[in-house]
Amino acid sequence: MLDQASYTPRLRAVYNDSIRAAMTEEFGYKNAMMIPRLDKIVLNMGVGEAVKDTKKVKQAAEELTLIAGQKAVMTMAKKSIAGFRVREDMPLGCKVTLRGDRMYEFLDRLINVAMPRVRDFRGVKPSFDGRGNFAMGLKEHIVFPEIEFDKVDEVLGMDIIICTTSKVDAEAKALLKHFNMPFNS
Repeated sequence: MLDQASYTPRLRAVYNDSIRAAMTEEFGYKNAMMIPRLDKIVLNMGVGEAVKDTKKVKQAAEELTLIAGQKAVMTMAKKSIAGFRVREDMPLGCKVTLRGDRMYEFLDRLINVAMPRVRDFRGVKPSFDGRGNFAMGLKEHIVFPEIEFDKVDEVLGMDIIICTTSKVDAEAKALLKHFNMPFNS
């Protein structure tokens, strides 16, 4: 059994040992607080079939909890939309916000385990928002080893948003490249 007090995730150690120095050398930061770091990772699953069957949202939340290692929260409709048969406060999806050690563990599993399992994977498109945050989508949540393929009723997609403390996209992209994020360009 691991002693929680002395355990640090592999990617956090890599960040502290080599990435911070490489980023300082690359961008010429004057002090240590200017160096960009990971702030949080948000996982989101929207379940379109939830309008017909609310059990699918509960199943998606359980699977997202397995993937993240942290309990997922259901997201509810803010207002009724008759055309989509949506009522106010109807569960439509689930999300998890990861910080600290869980965030580094998830990023490690995403880059080194899940992404190589994606069919016809050629890297991820660099999709930044202009403020140093990276967003990507996965078409199948079954690429994560925590999900047992035989027990999955429906394959769902998920959004992954990686938020950094960087103010510009170039710094955030450099940070994620140091974490070995497989960008395709």
